[in-house]
Amino acid sequence: MSRRKVLFVTTDQQRYDTLGCNGGTLARTPVIDRLAVEGIRYERAHPQSVVCMPSRATLLTGQYPTTHGVWMNGVPLPLDAPSVAEVLRLHGYRTALIKAHFEPFLDPFLRFAENAQSRLGTRPPGGSHRGFEHLELAAHGSVGPLHYARWLAAEHPETVSGFYQALDAELSVNAQAGGDTGAPQVKVNPVARELYHTDWVAERTIAWLDSLEGDEDWFCWMSFPDPHHPWDPPQSEVARIDWRDVPLPPGFPPSVAERDQIIEGKPRHWRLWYEGSLVSNSEAPARWVPATLTTDQVREVNARNAVECELIDEALGRVLRRIEERGWGADLDVFYTSDHGEFQGDFGLLFKGPYHVDALMRLPLVWRPAPSSGPAPAVVKRPVGLLDLAPTFCAVAGVESPGWMDGAPLPTDDRDAEARGFDQVVTEWDSELLRVAVHLRTDHRDGLVCTAYDPGTVHDGTEGELYSTLEDPTQSVNRWDDRAWRSAREHLLEVLRAHRPRPHVPKLHLEAPV
Repeated sequence: MSRRKVLFVTTDQQRYDTLGCNGGTLARTPVIDRLAVEGIRYERAHPQSVVCMPSRATLLTGQYPTTHGVWMNGVPLPLDAPSVAEVLRLHGYRTALIKAHFEPFLDPFLRFAENAQSRLGTRPPGGSHRGFEHLELAAHGSVGPLHYARWLAAEHPETVSGFYQALDAELSVNAQAGGDTGAPQVKVNPVARELYHTDWVAERTIAWLDSLEGDEDWFCWMSFPDPHHPWDPPQSEVARIDWRDVPLPPGFPPSVAERDQIIEGKPRHWRLWYEGSLVSNSEAPARWVPATLTTDQVREVNARNAVECELIDEALGRVLRRIEERGWGADLDVFYTSDHGEFQGDFGLLFKGPYHVDALMRLPLVWRPAPSSGPAPAVVKRPVGLLDLAPTFCAVAGVESPGWMDGAPLPTDDRDAEARGFDQVVTEWDSELLRVAVHLRTDHRDGLVCTAYDPGTVHDGTEGELYSTLEDPTQSVNRWDDRAWRSAREHLLEVLRAHRPRPHVPKLHLEAPV
């Protein structure tokens, strides 16, 4: 491949089926849908972790969580960790990071470089941070130490109280309810659309692009805080989708009896969380009981989530128009994905956690190569991982992938995927949240999802999950103990054992709750 510019777009906690190109019918996403038609759409892209910080660290390093060491939220990625941005910078690329961060957010004493950086401006000391020469950081909402929250408090203080106070909710472990249905972490937010973080990320990206000379090569990671909970988009936009008209998702069992039966067939932490007696999830309210979730609450959450997806699509459209105006369109590769998914009512649940099913594991991934020299449009059905993105960025830049990357450049069609051995993808989970230890390893291969549980607080190492995504797309029937599936289970377990990533030594410490 010849050397090209790269716009890397990520969202936070977005499901595969929220895009029109992936069969979604609720949110209108014409910009991303057009990129998918012009480029390569991946039908089975999985993260290597279904929680924020480990997954973002994988995107930056091209490594498994076990290898880069960020094994759960609250574990900071070491400052000397490898970075694809640094590789590109050393090969002459201008580099920028808008929004994403790799260190704990709950940091009142500003121990971590990224939180402290927000007080210093946009240029890191020494010229770069993790390979990025320009940083403008944000989290969801108006609270915290990052650039967006500081800008909002300084320039528009009247808007701060309108946001759902997610940090307060994290500390007081409640599930503040709102909206029309009393859904958890839903709030009416009177903030003007142009002050909301989605438009802020787009405008800051455009401002950085406008600072560049026309002939410079660049890599820009533009990361949106949405559609991660809390669900508090600008109220002026909420009427786009009336929650009363939103159908229940296929993964939401319509009756309590059906939900009970499905959850009973899964490992025991599913049931314990559903009933509210155990929390092993990152960022889920500790005092919310999923069994209380109503059908109307599911509808309202999904409506607001879809509004947030539409705002992202429109913001991306503005950035792409500015890129065209700068004359870079023919020389630009665009990548679009998310760090992990969201339950959105599947199994009667919201949020995320140690649950390796498609709601959290199957992600949107679109690569629109530069029209001037990219491969032909295609749909790739074979499995790929987010750890394959960093090597792909290197390939686009004409740079050899470093040996520390665990992934490989993304295939450009299924024939290419088959020839290069893209036949499985592994996802990990390790956590010790609230003194509850949960450890999972999952392999997706040949339409089967096999999850093995290591011993933990409520698991003895014998439990697991096995689903056929072809026969059981909602993953409602656990075949782990089914004699007819024993041979397939043992084969997949052997594959998992053979693909254990190399561990980070020493083990990194948990530094903050989030």
